[in-house]
Amino acid sequence: MSKFKVQQIDHVELFVPDRYEAAQWYQEVLGLEIIPEFEFWAEDENGPLMISSDGGSTKLALFKGEPQGSRIATGHKRVAFRISGAGIMEFISRLKTHNIIGGSGEPLTAGDVVDHEKSFSIYFVDPYGYNYEITTYDYAFVAARL
Repeated sequence: MSKFKVQQIDHVELFVPDRYEAAQWYQEVLGLEIIPEFEFWAEDENGPLMISSDGGSTKLALFKGEPQGSRIATGHKRVAFRISGAGIMEFISRLKTHNIIGGSGEPLTAGDVVDHEKSFSIYFVDPYGYNYEITTYDYAFVAARL
């Protein structure tokens, strides 16, 4: 039996028109920040701008290019981010401020939180058409506050 196994997802690659503008959106909405030690890669027109919320353990790699938008995807359908119960409540509180859009194209509200009976999730789309999910397993904490 092989002992080889992957440890975790390192990064997800996305194409965006402007890497720094996209990084700003992700920072404001999801708290992802540019990872300084990898920023030199973005000096090359074809290199990625790496952003993360956990110091670089898991990253989004922003490449300059045409976003997927509403075209039918042949790659991943959605990227889900795990968050604490307090974190999802904070995300809910900023829905109006940041005009976060759901899959229907309408702005999200607290009523769009999905109860999965063991977790809560919010599904949304970034300005480039990529699908995301914020999910928490702090079920009792969130259930008591919604």
